[in-house]
Amino acid sequence: MLKLENALIAQGDFRLLADFTLEPARKYAVIGPSGAGKSTLLAAMCGFVPLSEGRMLWEGKDITTAAPGARPMTMLFQDNNLFPHLTVMQNVSLGLRPDGRISGAEKDVVMEALARVNLTDYAQVKPGALSGGQQSRVALARVLVQARPLVFLDEPFAALGPALRNEMLDLVSGMAAQTGAALVMVTHAPEDVRRIADEVIFVEGGRAHAPRPAAALMDDPPPELRAYLG
Repeated sequence: MLKLENALIAQGDFRLLADFTLEPARKYAVIGPSGAGKSTLLAAMCGFVPLSEGRMLWEGKDITTAAPGARPMTMLFQDNNLFPHLTVMQNVSLGLRPDGRISGAEKDVVMEALARVNLTDYAQVKPGALSGGQQSRVALARVLVQARPLVFLDEPFAALGPALRNEMLDLVSGMAAQTGAALVMVTHAPEDVRRIADEVIFVEGGRAHAPRPAAALMDDPPPELRAYLG
């Protein structure tokens, strides 16, 4: 699906090497110490940060230098990236068209996404009137309308309380199961890993290690991961 071949991300003194493959319809957790490069890894896969060496392949096609919008992926950020002056419907519409000018058929797609996150009644409401959990749902709906086969999550629910965070994780996991998308989620919380991840990418010491089965890794972590988990 997505293959990183000897991919090196270098920025000043920071260096991160990644050499692994992401498979379809799998859920990956990216964990590791603060500053290890977890978010940078996601940014590089999305095309926001260039590779210094190596290459990235999508279904065998080289996308190393492809623009972010031309890649088969989308990202859900921690701050949701909602525009406060736009309504919920308008914010979600941006996932289909940068200018938000959608057709009638595209409006149906937006409303279907809002229905899937239980926000149909809030289509004309602006983000400032929503709770934190509802704002996260708007951002998720915007991801849904893009219908990309890879969804990256950069700690999007970190600011939510435990119960609401679990609710959002379950919602994202269910959406991925319905659409067949692969999820790649940065998290600091071991409980998040156990809740939804099939595999874990451990980032430390300048390397993003190849994915390993989550349950086995968390039950019997190697010394460096055990030190991180405490």
